Amino acid sequence: MKPFISMPPPSGLLLVLMCCPLLGLVDAAGGNKASDNAHPHLGDSDPERCMRHHFVETITHPIYKCNSKMVLLARCEGHCSHTTRSDPLISFSSVLKQPFKSTCSCCRPHTSKLKAVRLRCTGGTRITATYRYILACNCEECS
Repeated sequence: MKPFISMPPPSGLLLVLMCCPLLGLVDAAGGNKASDNAHPHLGDSDPERCMRHHFVETITHPIYKCNSKMVLLARCEGHCSHTTRSDPLISFSSVLKQPFKSTCSCCRPHTSKLKAVRLRCTGGTRITATYRYILACNCEECS
């Protein structure tokens, strides 16, 4: 990693950025926005809103001796609406199994695609590892 040091601002703070070549793929992978039907009241300027975050992970096989590979992954993380609600349910039965209906929203994957990585193992065999790559996140009802 190659550090980049900027000129110190007037406040006397020093900004140091560490660059990782694989993280350059983050820009090429697309934006970091939550999907359009996410909660608009949280606003795009909220840095803690529900959005996709990229990270690099090393994939290794847990049993066989294979070459490991670094891959770019994404996760959904952030805040959705802080409001949760529990409404009473009306029943015409003497027994209420679920007396309330609760609603809340969670930051979840909205769209994703299946990806695969081939690992080369001893003896010339190849093993394929699969995973879901998150394309967009959204605030959706929790289950």
